[in-house]
Amino acid sequence: AAMVKETIRVYARVKPLGRRQQAGIYSVDDDEKSLSSLEIIMPRDLADGFVNNKRESYKFKFQKIFDQEAKQDVVFDNIAKPVAECVLAGYNGTIFAYGQTGSGKTFTITGGAERYSDRGIIPRTLSYIFDQLQKDGSKVYTTHVSYLEIYNECGYDLLDPRHEASRLEDLPKVTIMEDPDQNIHLKNLSLQQATNEEEALNLLFLGDTNRMIAETPMNQASSRSHCIFTIHISSKEPGSATIRRSKLHLVDLAGSERVAKTGVGGHLLTEAKYINLSLHYLEQVIIALAEKNRSHIPYRNSMMTSVLRDSLGGNCMTTMIATLSIDRRNIDESISTCRFAQRVALIKNEAVLNEEIDPTLMIVKLKKEIQELKDELVLVTGKQRTSELSQEELLQLDELIEAFLEDNDPDSTLDVGADMRKIKYCFIRLKQLMNDSKISGEKLLLQHNSEEKDTNKEVGKEELKKLKELLKQRDNEINILVNMLKIEKKRAQEALFQLNSVSAGSTALEQPLWVNLEESQSPASSFSLKEAKDFRSSVHRLPCLSSQTGGKTSLGCQEAFEVFKQDHADSITIEDNKELLKQR
Repeated sequence: AAMVKETIRVYARVKPLGRRQQAGIYSVDDDEKSLSSLEIIMPRDLADGFVNNKRESYKFKFQKIFDQEAKQDVVFDNIAKPVAECVLAGYNGTIFAYGQTGSGKTFTITGGAERYSDRGIIPRTLSYIFDQLQKDGSKVYTTHVSYLEIYNECGYDLLDPRHEASRLEDLPKVTIMEDPDQNIHLKNLSLQQATNEEEALNLLFLGDTNRMIAETPMNQASSRSHCIFTIHISSKEPGSATIRRSKLHLVDLAGSERVAKTGVGGHLLTEAKYINLSLHYLEQVIIALAEKNRSHIPYRNSMMTSVLRDSLGGNCMTTMIATLSIDRRNIDESISTCRFAQRVALIKNEAVLNEEIDPTLMIVKLKKEIQELKDELVLVTGKQRTSELSQEELLQLDELIEAFLEDNDPDSTLDVGADMRKIKYCFIRLKQLMNDSKISGEKLLLQHNSEEKDTNKEVGKEELKKLKELLKQRDNEINILVNMLKIEKKRAQEALFQLNSVSAGSTALEQPLWVNLEESQSPASSFSLKEAKDFRSSVHRLPCLSSQTGGKTSLGCQEAFEVFKQDHADSITIEDNKELLKQR
């Protein structure tokens, strides 16, 4: 599927001043190629010891800035229309408004009730979407809407069709479920089908009526809760099994101001705390997303961030509108809203085309295709086909195969016509025949083998006899050798004994040792001849050892010989041979 990577687009809108408000000083600069910049001047008396050690000028960049006189239709065309187009094409979209209470969020998102031209982004988007859907006859569309309010970390379904609530608590509670793939599902949130603009606007009106509004000195109709109006669109081409599903969230966040500003007791203070908490978590998510190598993003901390999970850093095209009320009393809040917006502008989203295959539609489509192919076959062959071959046809094929196998002509062929069923049957039959002939061949072999075995037995007996005789002969030879060695050992010991009594330089050990052995050797003892020679040559070298040390050595000949034996390259082999001989 196609993917669009882009950062969240951030816009600013400045609210017109009320009658009693003192204007703050700001300027909008549209010169730059793609971005606009907003400069807010902090008056001296306010800056004193308040923000950042008397810094007086703040500059912020936005995609576009809508000044006080900007009309609702211009805002819609620039901000919401591009997102709505993407949603119609199968991508997810989100537009959210962020700002302090009374800065024009609800006016921007929902609109004012006084004049038709004051309609906000939601009604204009609905009207644009249904307009486009009617024009496009190539696809079948279904549209649903849902309206969720989050108040003090609880979700409420504003489109509950059973009644219009007098209290928010009367509405169905919405809870969050997460599936194994970490997708968020809202349990208890009703999806209401809207087949045209009128139905959709009626649902919006019902939801707005159900919206809880509390009085604060800040604003006569201030919204103390977050509201999310969602348009769900699914589309498919006739005859296709591919469905595109996309959704557009239009979000009106609660006021971002600090608690102290509202100046009210008890009940509203807990609200402000909660609302600020969920905005605080929203800010944390945004900070985490803006950091390069953060693996964990704290979406789960609040309901708000869970619901907007895809919109922030996920599969979605997201746009933010920062609403500003730049009068002297609210300059600090305007600056903090702009700061938040600059952070949001760093977040990258990856929007994917949401396409899926509907299995039931796929099955219907494939069944139809199979029937068409069957009909085509009947046309080509002129015969109606069943899935099985008849008994008659099978016998006919068996005869053909037999004739084919008996025919000695190398060019003969087996022709059963252009029928896959018959061709398959022939292959299976030939395989069976092959296997049968293999089995009968194996039986013959077994018979043949058992006959051979009897003759082999006689031959075996003769062999055994010969081998036994050979073994006896070898045993005798070994015995002779062992005896000879014993004699030699004795002699060697005597010779060594004599040597010890003679001085170290003596060469008494030169010859006589092995002479007898060589004379008495039988051919069978040749295996030890090499070792014997090695041993002898090593014995010859002994005198050198003593002459090198100048004859004054106190090392007895025997010790020297031991040292030599250990150093000798073949000493291990010799030891092994000795062991072998002893065993024998």
